[in-house]
Parts: sequence; C-alpha cells; structure tokens
Amino acid sequence: MSFRGLDTEVRKLRKETFKEIANLAYNSTDIINDLEALPYKMTDAENPRFWESIYRERAVVRERLRLAMGLSLRPEDKPVHATEGVDESNIAEKYYEPPLMQVIPSACNACAENMFIVTNQCKSCTAQPCAKVCPRGAISLVDGKSYIDQEKCVKCGKCKEVCPYDAISKQVRPCAAACGVNAIVSDEYGRACIDSEKCVSCGMCMVNCPFGAIADKSQIFQLIRAIQSGREVIAEIAPAFVGQFGENVTPAQVKEGLKQLGFSRVYEVAIGADAGAMAEAKHYVKEVVNGELPFLLTSCCPSWSMMARKFFPETIGNISNELTPMVATARKIKEEHPDASIVFIGPCASKKLEASRRKVRSDVDFVITFEELAGMFSAKKIVLSELETDESDEINDATSAGRGYAVAGGVAEAIRQCIEEYYPGTEVMIEHAEGLSECKKMLTLAKAGRKNGCLIEGMGCPGGCVGGAGTNIPIVKANKEVKKFMESAERILPLPEEE
Repeated sequence: MSFRGLDTEVRKLRKETFKEIANLAYNSTDIINDLEALPYKMTDAENPRFWESIYRERAVVRERLRLAMGLSLRPEDKPVHATEGVDESNIAEKYYEPPLMQVIPSACNACAENMFIVTNQCKSCTAQPCAKVCPRGAISLVDGKSYIDQEKCVKCGKCKEVCPYDAISKQVRPCAAACGVNAIVSDEYGRACIDSEKCVSCGMCMVNCPFGAIADKSQIFQLIRAIQSGREVIAEIAPAFVGQFGENVTPAQVKEGLKQLGFSRVYEVAIGADAGAMAEAKHYVKEVVNGELPFLLTSCCPSWSMMARKFFPETIGNISNELTPMVATARKIKEEHPDASIVFIGPCASKKLEASRRKVRSDVDFVITFEELAGMFSAKKIVLSELETDESDEINDATSAGRGYAVAGGVAEAIRQCIEEYYPGTEVMIEHAEGLSECKKMLTLAKAGRKNGCLIEGMGCPGGCVGGAGTNIPIVKANKEVKKFMESAERILPLPEEE
C-alpha cells in the first residue's frame, strides 16, 4: 500500500530542504559558510528527530543539501568536504552531475529485499499448515512458534497463503517494489543502490522510500541565479499544476506568483500537447492505419520512451518522433523570445534528463518540479491564495484535449478525438499503460505482435503526470483538478495547422 499523497515527515523534509536552498540563493552573501551552517540550523542537537544520533542526522541533511544544489553525494571511502563543488554549482546556468537519482547511504535502512517472516500473530496451531506446504522444509517450531530458515526458504509464498491467521508477512524493499525496471540492487552492506544502466529516472523509488533515503538533483539554485542575472526567464508550466499549491489557489494566482518570483511570462505546456496531438493523429493515420508501422508508441513521457529504448530496442522505430509537449512549447517560445531562458515547471523528475539530452535539442534551460517551486514560493514568503489577480493573469492558452495530457489515458484520448474529428471514418485502436511494470507488460505484448494496429500510450508514473515524483497532492485530488481545468478551456480540440 503506497503512502503517496500523505504529508509525511519525508515530504516535509524535502520541502524544508528546497526552501533552505532557495533561501541560500536569495539571501546569502557567503555561500560556503552559510551552506556549512544549514545542517545545524535544520537539526536539534538535543533531540535528533529521526536517527539515533545528531551526527548521523546532520550527515543525512548534508547529503540532501548537496543533491538539492545539483551536486553528487560524497564518496564514503575518501575525505571530501561537504561543500566540495559548490563554487562550480554557483552559476546562472543549468548544472547537472549525473546520475539524477541517488541513494543516500547514511539514510538507507537496508530493508529486506524479499523475505517471508513469521510475525507475533502466530498462534502455534496444531495443524501447522505452513510447515506442511513448504517445499524445502524451511519451517520449524522454535520456542513454540513457527520459524522460517531464510537459508532454505525459496520465497514461494505458499506458507503465507495457507496461514489461517495471516501471521506470515512478506517483506519487500519499498523502493524496489516501486521500481518497474528492477533497477534497485544492494551494495555490500545490504543498502539499496541504483543500477544506472537500468534506471529510467521516473522517481517512484524516491517517493516510496519511507526513510527519504533517495533523492533527485535540483536546479532551483541555478534557476534563481539566472533570474537574478537580469536576463529574461520564461516559465512553461505543465497542466498538472492545478491544485498543486493549495485548494483555493487559482491558476491566475499561480501565474501571478511566478511573476513575483521574476518570470517575465508564463505559458501552458499544453499548447505543445495540442500540437503533438494533431501531429500524432496524422502519424497514426498515415503510418499505422496504412500499414507502414504495426503500432505507434507515444513519446511524451521520457521514462516510458527511455524504457522502450533500453529494454525493447526493436520498438524504437515505433516511438513517435514528434516533439514532446515540453520541447514543442519551448520551441514556440524561442521563436518569439530567442534570447530568453526557458524553464519547464512540472510534476516529472525525468524531464530533467530530457532537457539535458543532446540528440534532440530541447531549448529548455532549466527543469523544476512543483515540489521545488513550492520551496521557492516559501523562501520568498509568497502566499498564493492571498495574491490579487486581473484578466492578464488568466491562463487560457490551450485546449481541453491538450490539458488532458496530465492524466493517464489523456494523451491517447486527445489523439483519438483529433482522429475522429479530422479523419472521420478512421477506426482507432487505443491502448494505454501506467506505471513502469504495466508499461513493460504492454511493450512485451506489442513486441509479440499482439497490439498491432494500436496507438499505445505509456506513462511511467501510476496515474500519469498527476502522479509524478515532483507533485504535492494525492493523485485522486489532482485528477479532479485537471478535469475542472479541462472544462474551463475555451476550445475542446486544437485546430489543424492549415487553419
């Protein structure tokens, strides 16, 4: 059972970290010394909140701060100062040291990878069915209770199935359970670590770790420096933003808040989604319906595309080559403001990698998440619900279809609507998968020829973009907010380019 959407202590720690890094950028005149002081400011020497000692607690805070500065974790086998590399990251340009996702070793609980254990609910029943069904004789009575010998256990789960008291528990590492590509492995001490060859940077391991031991790298410090430099900085914001900053906060208030942070203009990323929906509708009709391709994979989710390329290379030719909404919107902005820096604000961690790729120029200078933006608002003491707005602050650039890209199934639905409107009589076969495990199953079926003729939408995060690693509210609530935002659009579908 996931605890996504709950305002846990881990979420509060992340908010606090982003706020303090933003504060540092806004107010510090001595970055090195002020960054050194933050672990002391953020902890209580007399009463460590989460760990057995204040020293471990500060060690964890130092690594979280480094990641929030865009820096990598320090190695454990050599002396590296906590502020090593800060001078290089104190710039007004994108700063990124791969990999994006990292496990903080000092914060990892070294959870069991996969094991069955007998809990205190064992009733020492006479039948002892757990022992009877065990194929390896791994279960015996110890002090009157059933006991599982982990050396003999083959993790088949038969004992759990037959226990009449549900006294046998399956222990699974939460981060590994959330990873749909099996990228979580163990180091020599049993702590989690990430196999970068498999990782597609969806961030689901990060949001499902109960200890906050996994974090991605942030660009908020460098973004603030760019705004402070005086050059024009423009925001493009993903449609999932509605509702992310408070129940009573309107889209207009979010736009006004962004202006107060120093952004000169705010565009909807959904205008790029509109262009993409039209282009992929044409692509499907031309290439799939006419038999040139067996199926078409959407390309807007970078984790989905990355997984297809890494694990199903034979499907690469079926991935749409249309620009993602983030990139399409940035290109449009650059046409009118060629010298501006473009910032994508969204729910997604892996967009940070998409913006950094070199094969297809992204035209995006920075990527921050809703969670990171909330830290910037907090640092500047901007209370969005109290901001006054006027008609110029209204956000109404895109259609209902484009805004629907924020939810699982919304991409395929937008394309389907465009096909039915502009290519009447065309039969459309739609499939969609959400969460990398389901995406992997879908690609396996497509590879086997069982999805021929289909337009297949893949979303790396359960729920789609509204369930991204950088969101602030529960998925169900976010879905409702996006639906209302879709209904407020002036148009349902984008117009063909020639019109």
